[in-house]
Amino acid sequence: MKKRFIRMQMYLIKSCPFQTDHMQVRTRFAPSPTGFMHLGNIWIALLNWLWTRQNKGKIVLRIEDIDTQRSKPSYIQGILDDLSWLGLDFDEGPGHSFSYGDTIQSQRTHLYEETCRDLLKQGELYPCFCSRARLHAISSAPHANEAVSSYDGHCRNLTEQERVVQTKAPSLRFKVDDCRIEFTDLLKGKQSKHLRAGFDDFVVKRADGMFAYQLAVSQDDGAMGITHVFRGNDLMDSTFYQILLMRKMGYTPPAYAHLPLLVDQQGIRLSKRQHGISVKELRESGTTAEEIIGFLLYLAGETGHKCRMSASEALRNVDFNTCRNLTKDSITVPFKKMNILR
Repeated sequence: MKKRFIRMQMYLIKSCPFQTDHMQVRTRFAPSPTGFMHLGNIWIALLNWLWTRQNKGKIVLRIEDIDTQRSKPSYIQGILDDLSWLGLDFDEGPGHSFSYGDTIQSQRTHLYEETCRDLLKQGELYPCFCSRARLHAISSAPHANEAVSSYDGHCRNLTEQERVVQTKAPSLRFKVDDCRIEFTDLLKGKQSKHLRAGFDDFVVKRADGMFAYQLAVSQDDGAMGITHVFRGNDLMDSTFYQILLMRKMGYTPPAYAHLPLLVDQQGIRLSKRQHGISVKELRESGTTAEEIIGFLLYLAGETGHKCRMSASEALRNVDFNTCRNLTKDSITVPFKKMNILR
C-alpha cells in the first residue's frame, strides 16, 4: 500500500508587539446591538481607544448586526450614546459611507454574498446538507485527542449527482486543507493551531441565508484596512480561521491582541444577560463616566487603587504599555452590583 503524504501549509504573521513604525494604524470596535453595552464591552472599547489614540491611529465603529433577529436599532443608538457619554470617540462609523462602504454589517450583506460567490468559483466552499440533529450527534461523539468534534467532512466530497437529489437548503462550508496557522499575539505571544481537512471545515453562510461571523468579520477587517484588532480572549480560537479566510480573500491579516475577559466572582464572563452592569444602568444609578474609566484602568493594572479619571485624562496620563494585567486570561471584577468604587 502506498503511503499517503499530506502536504502541510504554513501561514505565519510576523509581528513585534506594538511596533507601528511607518504604519497608519487602523483599529475597530465592533459591538453587536443585541442588548445594552456592559462593563465587558466598554473594557474592550476603552483599551482599544487608548492604544489607538496613543499611536495616532483611526478607529472604526463597526456595528455587527448580522444577527437580525436579535439586533435592534435602539441598541445601536445605545452604543452611540454610551461611547459619547464616556468620551470614547471614533473616526468612522454609522451614518456615513466610506470607500469600503457602510460600517453597519446589515448594510454590507451584498459584499458577503459576492465574497461567497468568488470563493465558490475558486472551489474553496461546498454546500453542506447536514441537519442540526446530525451535526449535534457528530459534536457529541468522542474523537481521538479532541473533547468536541467539529465536523466529519460528510458533505465535502459529495458528487454532483448526490447534491442535486438533496431537498434540504444547504449551508456553505469553507474547505480547509491540512495546514498549521501561526501568529504572534501582541499580548499572549506565539499561537499555533493545526487545522485538519474535513474536521475543521467551518460554515460561512447558514442554511437560512445568514452569513456567519467568521466570514463577515474577515471580509470587513480586510476591506476596512484594519491593522490591529483588540478583542476578548474568548475569540482567540476564531483567529486561526480568520487568518486562513483572509488570506484566501487576498487580504493581509491584522495583528491581534486578545485581552483578558472580565468575569464575576463565580468566574462567569460578564454578559448582557446579567443585571446591573450595563452602562445605561450604571449611569442611571448615578455612577459617573470618570468612575467607570478609572475603575477599568484599575482592573487593567495601571493604577494601584480605584480612582476617577476621564478618557481625556487617561490619554494624557496613562501609558497603555504600563497596564500590567493585560496578559492574563481573565480578571475578576471585585464589586457588588453597581458600587464599583467601594
